[in-house]
Parts: sequence; structure tokens; C-alpha cells
Amino acid sequence: MSDKKAFPEHVAIILDGNGRWARERGRERTYGHQVGAANVKTIVRAAGHMGIKVLTLYAFSTENWKRPSLEVRFLVKLFKNYLISQLKELVEDNVQVHIVGDTSVLSEGLRKGIAECERDTARNNSMVLNVAINYGGRMEIVHAMREIAEKVERGEIDPSTISEDTVKAHLYPSDAMDVDLLIRTGGESRISNFLLWQASYSELYFTPVLWPDFTKEELEKAVDWYTGRDRRFGGLTEKDH
Repeated sequence: MSDKKAFPEHVAIILDGNGRWARERGRERTYGHQVGAANVKTIVRAAGHMGIKVLTLYAFSTENWKRPSLEVRFLVKLFKNYLISQLKELVEDNVQVHIVGDTSVLSEGLRKGIAECERDTARNNSMVLNVAINYGGRMEIVHAMREIAEKVERGEIDPSTISEDTVKAHLYPSDAMDVDLLIRTGGESRISNFLLWQASYSELYFTPVLWPDFTKEELEKAVDWYTGRDRRFGGLTEKDH
């Protein structure tokens, strides 16, 4: 399908549009979230078959706690009763699962489910799937800064040696790899505090397609768009000289 040299290794997706998808059908927002959750497995498997090595999905941000309490409770229950149980099936697909974000505020039952899911898939190596829950890009960087500061205070790190590699080493381990392609569904054109460090040089692909309607073909379309991009990383190409 695409030139393997230009194929994205790390793809991140902001799953947006569940609520609008439901409203367009005269249903409650929670119904959209349920259908959107079912689409996760479809896209994960499609990504694996395409050869994507790391897939990071923005499922629930730190800002999502501001939504109506009923919707928040539904989402948290959905993670526990649907996402975690469905992700376990990915053992068969050889997918390694990680949950990234501050899980300390989640219920004990959900944290247990997360731990079991990560343990059960720990030896899988065909693709890494990161699911961002209670995640914020600024929060991740602050967390890294705190860890570095503590090590400086203990004398484990010399401040003069702190570099980008130092910061990267203190991000959440499974999502620290630079993002090649960041996709946002739902028509909005912003990254909403998602992977701020990792997406510094990402190609940004915004599609009006709502997440429940985002199919394998839509993912292929985004990847094909990416392979046609001229990635400069701040430099020049031959035709610029």
C-alpha cells in the first residue's frame, strides 16, 4: 500500500465524535461511547495488520472529568466492563497493552483490571497498544520534571547533564516514542493536550469522520496521506536548495 521507508511506526488517535454521532441518531451520548468503544478493537486489529508498531489511543483525558457526572460514571464503567475485557482478547493478536495516565484516581477494581490486562499481554510483541486514560500531556511533562528534580536533589542526576533524552526517559515508558502520525476524528483541528512532547514533529491529520464511523479504510486513507508528506524536521529538502 505504501512505501515502507515512509510508513508510520507510531500512530496516535484522538477518539472524538462519539457524543455527536449518538445525537445525530437521536440517542444519548452514552450510546455513542458504547459504539465507539466497540470500534477500538476493529481499528487496533486493522493497525496491526497494516504493520503499525505502536498505536496510542486518547480514550479519557484529565479534562474529561469536567463532563456531566452521569457521563463520567458511564465512561469509567465502560473502561472496566468493556474495554479491559475486550483488550484481553488481543492476547490472541499478539498485542502488548499499556494504560498510560494517572491511574491513581481510578477505582481499585479498574486498577486491578488494568494490571491484569498489562500482565496478560506483557510478552506479546507484534504491536504495542497504549490506551490513555486520565491522561494529559502537560501532566505527563510535569510528572517527568518532578521525577528529575527528585533525582537531582538526591544527587543522582547532575543538572548540567539534563537533556531531551533525560526528559524522554522520565515520560510514561510505553508512549515515549516520538509520534509519526497523529489523527483526530470528529472534525476539530487541535491536539487537546495529547502527547505534547512526543508529537512535536508529528504529521497532524484531521478528519470530519466521527470516531464510531472511523473504519479500516479511513485509517488506510490517513496512512496513505502520511506517506505522501515531506517530513523535514526543521531542515530543507533537495528541492528547497
